[in-house]
Amino acid sequence: MSRPLEGREVAVIGAGVAGLTASLALAERGARVVLYERSATLGAQACSWMAGGMLAPYCERDGSEPRVSERGMAALDWWPRHVPGVTRGGSLVVVVPRDRADLARFAARTERHEALDADALAALEPDLAGRFGQALWFADEAHLDPRHALEALALALRRLGGRLEMDADVRCDDFADRPVIDCRGLGARDALPSLRAVRGEMILLRSRDIRLHRPVRLLHPRTPVYVIPRADGLLMLGATSIESEHAGPVSARSAMELLNAAYLLHPALADAEIVELGVGLRPAFPDNLPAVVRDGQVLRFNGLYRHGFLLSPWYAEHLADGLADHYAEAA
Repeated sequence: MSRPLEGREVAVIGAGVAGLTASLALAERGARVVLYERSATLGAQACSWMAGGMLAPYCERDGSEPRVSERGMAALDWWPRHVPGVTRGGSLVVVVPRDRADLARFAARTERHEALDADALAALEPDLAGRFGQALWFADEAHLDPRHALEALALALRRLGGRLEMDADVRCDDFADRPVIDCRGLGARDALPSLRAVRGEMILLRSRDIRLHRPVRLLHPRTPVYVIPRADGLLMLGATSIESEHAGPVSARSAMELLNAAYLLHPALADAEIVELGVGLRPAFPDNLPAVVRDGQVLRFNGLYRHGFLLSPWYAEHLADGLADHYAEAA
């Protein structure tokens, strides 16, 4: 079988989730990949480091373009094939009693879910027993720890012969002799001026009282929140999506709203320790959908918005297939 990328050198710029998934997809097709990252440490300037890591294509049918769900389904198989630690326990959606109409609307807009009563919910998440009378369980969904996943992708790239050059300040036009994959996120606005920043904030808690086995979304009319379990008793709170270029610390308003929503999920979270507060500026195009834009020898992969871990596998595979087809046709 012909492998048009076999031995071909490819430069990838930007080691967030876009750059790492693209690099791995190219290396698996035989390309000799060098991934350049301007930071000295992996994730230091990547919004991917602050991500939730939910692989929830069915939940995303509520409020997102159908393509997000359709293309996001690829992530459910791609991530377990490439990194350890992916948990396929599904995800839960809950509401407090006064917001039951919101749960019915969510159910109508989504698919592949099972309606649970209080007893069925408690069987899945014992620490939520007695908290909610209704829930939706999306059994086919999954989640991962983004930080562990990025590190695992870097290791997998090296095992395939790729190189990761840290603290490397390079430009796309430094590589006239090879194809370039531009995954610089907001750093690529010199070439993609329609990109905008969408600020996302997160709080990392450690709880000795509450253990969850899967992500839980609490539908809330003012501040919906998701709580995602990680190792060592850690719980990640997130859901803010603010049209802002400000990369400063988490605001008091956002922190209070996220923590108040978490308290609604379970009052015992009031005693959890705050381990970290973080902010990421996510790159987004006007339609909030990613794109791969060809610009001569450069392919610009960008605009993952708040769907980085969900959509990067589909786009990375199609980018690699497209580059392989390009060289096959030129042969």
